[in-house]
Amino acid sequence: MDRPNNKNIKPNNRLTPVQVLVLCYIIVILMGFILLSFPVATSGPENLSFIDALFTSASATCVTGLTVVNTKEDLSPFGQIVVLIQFQLGGLGVMAFSTLFALLLGKKVSLRGRLLIQEDLNQFHISGLVRLMRYVLFFTLFFQGIGTILFWFRFSQTFTGWEALYQSVFHAVSAFNNAGFDILGNSLEGFRGDFLINLTVMALIILGGLGFAVLVELILREKGKKFSLTTRIVFLMTLFLLFSGFILITALEWNNPATLGMLPSGERLMAGGFLSVTSRTAGFNTIDTSLWGSTTLLIVIVLMFIGASPGSTGGGIKTTTLAILVFSLYSFVTRKEDVEVLRWRIDFWLVIKAFILTTLAISWVFFTTLILSFFQEETLLPLLFEATSAFGTVGLSTGITSDLAIPSKVMLIISMLLGRVGVMSFALALSAKKNVAHRRLPESQVMIG
Repeated sequence: MDRPNNKNIKPNNRLTPVQVLVLCYIIVILMGFILLSFPVATSGPENLSFIDALFTSASATCVTGLTVVNTKEDLSPFGQIVVLIQFQLGGLGVMAFSTLFALLLGKKVSLRGRLLIQEDLNQFHISGLVRLMRYVLFFTLFFQGIGTILFWFRFSQTFTGWEALYQSVFHAVSAFNNAGFDILGNSLEGFRGDFLINLTVMALIILGGLGFAVLVELILREKGKKFSLTTRIVFLMTLFLLFSGFILITALEWNNPATLGMLPSGERLMAGGFLSVTSRTAGFNTIDTSLWGSTTLLIVIVLMFIGASPGSTGGGIKTTTLAILVFSLYSFVTRKEDVEVLRWRIDFWLVIKAFILTTLAISWVFFTTLILSFFQEETLLPLLFEATSAFGTVGLSTGITSDLAIPSKVMLIISMLLGRVGVMSFALALSAKKNVAHRRLPESQVMIG
């Protein structure tokens, strides 16, 4: 038998699905950057600077909401629509959106395309992904449509004609995608006491942050069929974080004359609840963030770091990661051999992955804060707040974003991309291919703690 000619064997240099995913987000950011650099994208005589156009494009694509320019005053209707399209793309997921477009054209989705969707939506299996995408499109348009109608009832009293509809569509899409962009000029501070606006925004943020697979399961669950473990964890952790954040924030700020203390009791409760919801991933605000107390800002930092749920429009380490960390700690303290969550045993490698993901996230936020502190003359808390907001793709800020130096803005751009794609996916995209071990070294013990 002839021996194979190794010279004719070409190495497989194809990009992995994770690398393709990261590359697609970078391409969308660059496309938005080019469009926002045109004179037609601004309302004034001057174009956006190179770094401001890139920052705005990255913030929109990564559904963050951090802004270095005023979206209402500095961007023209063309520029605002570019931003709107970008956070719709970023919210659904770039690969998911391209797949939806292919389905609308009647094209079939290849295996490689399904793998890309799997990475983009953070799913375990490729089976049923195309069907899931159809549901994603339907529910996205449905909830954004309902939000538009509810917003219109209020905005039609402030704006006239098409302007009211435009405002309604923009903010419904922004809220559901947890983007945090507004074209009112000062976020939702002018509607602080408006129950309809506040409740609609909060509902859209929560729905968008649950995760598409979880949202579909909650709505279309067959009678008598139990919810999956992921759905139950997401639901319980979301409720816990929302209520605990609401209680802590409201209690701390109740008598602060600069924030809740200046409002009637009903508005105090609503403003506290709104901050608890928006802190997870959205970035809207009804009270100037710079006015909140230091302890409240620290709580918001924790909420931003945790973020939304997997496969959603939000960022952070995700609610399921936090749940695994908590139950792992409980299992260690009670000396259980397995990590058990709601009467299910969690795979050991999922536990390891959760700890690695959290360690990488903490390290990155720390590194980002370190870089910001080198270039900015600010106290540590606002810089940590800014770094966490970018990584969690939240968009809340104490008001320092527009004054950041160029290296600081570049650092936040990288953080926003990393937060949207996922710190683990980003690390895998930069790493080499899987290294299969052909031998195992002797095992030993190391003293720790």
